[in-house]
Amino acid sequence: MHFHHHGYVSGDPRVQPAAGVGINRPEQLPDEVDVLIVGTGPAGMLTAAQLSQFPGITTRIVERRPGRLEIGQADGIQARSVETFQAFGFAERIIAEAYRITEMAFWKPDPQNPANIVRAARTLDDPHGISEFPHLIVNQARVLDYFAEVMANAPTRMTPDYGYEFRALQVGEGEYPVAVTLVHTSGADEGRERVVRAKYVVGADGARSKVRDSIGCTMAGDQANHAWGVMDVLANTDFPDIRLKCAIQSHDGGSILLIPREGGHLFRMYVDLGEVAADDRGAVRKTSIEQIIAKANAIVHPYKVDVRNVAWHSVYEVGHRLTDRFDDVRPEELGTRTPRVFITGDACHTHSAKAGQGMNVSMQDGFNIGWKLGHVLEGRSPETLLSTYSAERQVIAKNLIDFDKEWSTLMAKKPEEFASPSELEDFYVSTAEFPAGFMTQYVPSMLIGEPAHQELAAGFTIGKRFKSAPAVRVCDTNPLQLGHQASADGRWRIYVFADGAAPGQQSPTADLAEWLATAPDSPLAATPSGADPDAWFDVKVIYQQDHTNIDINTVPAVFKPQVGPFKLTYLEKVYGTIPASDIFELRGIDRGGVMVVVRPDQYVANVLPLTATAELAAFFAPILAAGKPVPAT
Repeated sequence: MHFHHHGYVSGDPRVQPAAGVGINRPEQLPDEVDVLIVGTGPAGMLTAAQLSQFPGITTRIVERRPGRLEIGQADGIQARSVETFQAFGFAERIIAEAYRITEMAFWKPDPQNPANIVRAARTLDDPHGISEFPHLIVNQARVLDYFAEVMANAPTRMTPDYGYEFRALQVGEGEYPVAVTLVHTSGADEGRERVVRAKYVVGADGARSKVRDSIGCTMAGDQANHAWGVMDVLANTDFPDIRLKCAIQSHDGGSILLIPREGGHLFRMYVDLGEVAADDRGAVRKTSIEQIIAKANAIVHPYKVDVRNVAWHSVYEVGHRLTDRFDDVRPEELGTRTPRVFITGDACHTHSAKAGQGMNVSMQDGFNIGWKLGHVLEGRSPETLLSTYSAERQVIAKNLIDFDKEWSTLMAKKPEEFASPSELEDFYVSTAEFPAGFMTQYVPSMLIGEPAHQELAAGFTIGKRFKSAPAVRVCDTNPLQLGHQASADGRWRIYVFADGAAPGQQSPTADLAEWLATAPDSPLAATPSGADPDAWFDVKVIYQQDHTNIDINTVPAVFKPQVGPFKLTYLEKVYGTIPASDIFELRGIDRGGVMVVVRPDQYVANVLPLTATAELAAFFAPILAAGKPVPAT
């Protein structure tokens, strides 16, 4: 954690000094804002938390509820999301309170007595070691609480504006072209409408999104044909795996997905209610909690579940639907204008809850659009950057829906319908990387380079998230995960994996450092005068030597920027290798050295040789070509 560079900090260092719009921030929702976010679900709150790091941008997030969410429907936190929480500074705390999934058990009809179920298999949750972060279960409301804390502690001092429901919007002209009609949902002004004008609007208002409807997006896909009852309960039971994630299949009573919850007692059951008749007309949604409990007991026979308390329950029908676009630019308008309104999360894609993807993919929607809006509004990037949001995230949502169709179909199968007895657990193991969030790969675009030099860093796949690995920080000799040192501060990262020469020797690393610091076409040259040298680009160097063989005084100055009003030399960007777990070996990095460029949302944007300064300049030219930048606040 970086602090004291503006003077001694005696309080909580997570509370950043108020700056820009955070100084004397108005309590009431203003009439004009830069970004208006509708909905305080995971996608909306992450978008707000990211934008809260930009002091010069007025962002407000509105919610129709009168206060914070208390009981969330989503609960599965995949490893990619925990990586994201690390960037926002609360991974360790949420891990401590969450339930951690390490194994999954599979229960099936007893071949000797099909009326009973028996444990047929256990599998590791992450058999391939794809992440150093765990798979968690925790109440969605707690995730939102942590993002709210990030926002409140940020320079902008952002807090949600509760008690406003979105009614309509219209995109016009002018500095604040989007006119949004809201209605008060509580208090003395309940029922009164007001209009807020915004430069941009982000709709994070769920599967029944009114923002989506207002921009003419249409949902298409399969109609629901299978129903599930879901309940969070406190119960006594003799079922031995009640504290393990389980897929339970009975002979003729349907199936259950069992999810233990945080706290040691609570658990969730997704209970199979069967096929939905074409003429059902919503009748299945009237299934009572007593009926769901009875169905659960029939499935787990010969065991019993004695429910003592129901925290929450619902009935839902599995459907898989995707919008035709994620912004307000209609097909006939492509190339003629850039978007002003965006939709995220369930407003864009709906599917079953049983793969634990809804909250996770939604948050990555928010991460993607959040930093892009920040860069455009601060003048770092042109408005064309915003067109990449829909192009990137719609493909990911389509892949998610295709995966979930297969998983939810398998979960609903009868035992005799499987091609092999182990088909369900085999699918779970073989596809583990997808639900964990690590199969996302963005294709070449203005933000993703061509893989011309991918072989120089085989373990950092262009378009995929930057996969962390250990290194030693030279100044304090601490062994650290390199990827964990990147916070969600909106900066690009350039990781310079040095050639074999020692610091201070003439080498490609030294030449690159000189170019980065002094060349007019270096991306660092776009940093506003008066801002810290690393305000827009976080440049780190990783030497092949171990830390004892690196003289930090001979390391080039670009890797040791002078920051804050006192121009203090910042030494924590210089790393050496750990001989027993050499990052160069672990990630297939060429010993001749390589640059790995990483986006603010942690995805690898380019891999280049140390000598490819012209290619690096050409890559960033369209991204930074936005005219005169707005000075950092």
